[in-house]
Amino acid sequence: MGKRIVTRRRGRGRRYMVPSFNYKGPIAYPHFQGEAKVKELIHDPGHTAVIAKVQFNAKDRDGVMRTNTVQLPAHDGQAEGATITLGDTAPVAIGNVLPLANIPEGTLIHNVEITPGDGGKLVRAAGTAAIIVSHGKRTMVRLPSGYFKTLHPQCRATIGVLAGRGRHDKPIAKAGKAHHMHKSARVWPRVRGVAKNPVDHPHGGGSHQHVGRPSTVSVHSPPGAKVGRLSPKRFMKAKRLKKRGKKIF
Repeated sequence: MGKRIVTRRRGRGRRYMVPSFNYKGPIAYPHFQGEAKVKELIHDPGHTAVIAKVQFNAKDRDGVMRTNTVQLPAHDGQAEGATITLGDTAPVAIGNVLPLANIPEGTLIHNVEITPGDGGKLVRAAGTAAIIVSHGKRTMVRLPSGYFKTLHPQCRATIGVLAGRGRHDKPIAKAGKAHHMHKSARVWPRVRGVAKNPVDHPHGGGSHQHVGRPSTVSVHSPPGAKVGRLSPKRFMKAKRLKKRGKKIF
């Protein structure tokens, strides 16, 4: 009898989850309009981009003016002590937070909301930026991956490119650095299934390295057998339907 494959054995617990102590708090836009000051730039182990601690004064529910602090991804060239503006009336300048409807076409943006008020979900990796393509009932944005996404015009975004654009310029140089880089979230190095023995992986064994059977698997397969191409026919069909504007599944 074979044993469970590595993915199934380690996936049961927290092996593939980044520990919560790697994060220094939530990173999201506040429900506030006005000027705010960048108090500090910090490193957050859970994020590749530099994080800016932003301070602003706002009234609480009792009407008392209080100082609040939020964390936002820092843009390229941001400095401590700088002032940024949030809201509908904010000028179109690097570092300011505006709704997509108020940002001109062709502007580079980051930390984009998917739904109005969610605090920012898209384009948060170091050195990345999206670009506004067109406006209408929905605003079309080109993401760093090249994917075009339509969003609600009231979704907020920060103008500019995220800090840390030179992160990938420095070479890894040695295997040890790659090991520590991947260690926090996944197993590395990753061994191919065909290079293993039959007891270790469904693709293992044989006189030479080959899968030996169809590599497509059903989405209903048990975890130990769910390796290879996951229902490619189903997902390719969904992709074609989406292009035609039809309902998926």
